[in-house]
Amino acid sequence: MLKKLMAVTTGLVTVAALTACGENEAPAAGGGGGGDDKIVMGFAQVGAESGWRTANTKSIQETAKTAGVELKFSDAQQKQENQIKAIRSYIQQKVDVIAFSPVVQTGWDTVLLEAKRANIPVILTDRAVDSKDTSLYKTFLGSDFVEEGKKAGDWLVKQAATADVNGDGAIKVVELQGTTGAAPAIDRKKGFEDAIAANPKISVAASQTGDFTRDGGKKVMESFLNAQKDIDVVYAHNDDMGLGAIEAIEAAGRKPGKDIKIITIDAVKDGMTALAAGKIDYIVECNPLLGPQLMDLAKKVVAGEEVPARVVTEETAFDQAAAKEALPTRQY
Repeated sequence: MLKKLMAVTTGLVTVAALTACGENEAPAAGGGGGGDDKIVMGFAQVGAESGWRTANTKSIQETAKTAGVELKFSDAQQKQENQIKAIRSYIQQKVDVIAFSPVVQTGWDTVLLEAKRANIPVILTDRAVDSKDTSLYKTFLGSDFVEEGKKAGDWLVKQAATADVNGDGAIKVVELQGTTGAAPAIDRKKGFEDAIAANPKISVAASQTGDFTRDGGKKVMESFLNAQKDIDVVYAHNDDMGLGAIEAIEAAGRKPGKDIKIITIDAVKDGMTALAAGKIDYIVECNPLLGPQLMDLAKKVVAGEEVPARVVTEETAFDQAAAKEALPTRQY
C-alpha cells in the first residue's frame, strides 16, 4: 500500500513539474506573455503640463482601447530621468512596442540601444530626438515645429502695420519659450526667427522659458512687463503660456490683443476661446490627436511592415473669425 501511495505521489509531482516546464518553455503569445495576441504598448508621456498634453494623452488612451492595444502608461512629470526609467521598465516587461514623447532632444541613445538589443521597436511621438543613429527608432510621428514657428512669424510680417502698437516704427516682440532643450521650443524659435528676418523692423527683445505651463507664462510675462518698455507683441510657444501672459497683461491694466498683440501655438479650446474673444490675435495649430495614427503605426511595426521614417500631421492656423467658426465642434 505504501509503495502504491509513493508511486501515485511521484507521478503527480512529475506531472506538475512537466506542466510548469511547459508553461516556461512556451509562454502565451502577445505582449510579455499576456495570454493572447493583443499588442502591448509601453507609452512614456512627458507629463500633463498643458491642455494640449491632456488632449494628447486622452487621444492615445482612448484609441488604444478602441484598437485593442494594451497600453502601459507612465507620466514623466516633465523629467527625462523618469522617462528613461519607464522605458527600461517596459523593456524588462518585454512589451511589443515602445512609444514616447521625449522631454528633451538629447540623451536618449543608451536607453534606445537597450530597446533595440531587446528587439522592441520604438516610435517617437510629438517630439524628436537628436541622435545620429536613426536605427534606434522606427518612425517619428508629429508636427513640423519649424513650420509652426514660421507660420507665426509669417503672420506677424503680414500684420506689421497693425502690430506696431506703440507707433514708434519698430515692432518689439517678447518670446515665451517652451521647455529648454525640447524639440518644439528649439524649432518654434528657429521658424519664427527665420520668418521675421523678412522685416528688419521686427525684433525679439527678450526670450525666456515658461516651461509650456500657464503659471510659467504668467511669471515670465510679469518680468517682461517690469523690464521691457513698449512691448508690441507676445509670441508664446503654446496656448497655455499665452493664457498666462494674458493674466499678467490684464493685471498690469492693459488689454491683451489690443495694447499687446499675442501669437500662440496649439489651438486648444481655452486658447481658441481667448482668440474668439479678441484676447489672442493668431494661433497656429498643433494637433494633439495622434492616437489613431500612433496605433496604426504600432500595428505595422510589430508586424514587421515598413513605415515612413517621418509622419507629419496635417494642421492649419486660426484668426478670430476662424476660431469662432471652429469652436462649436472643437474636440480639444
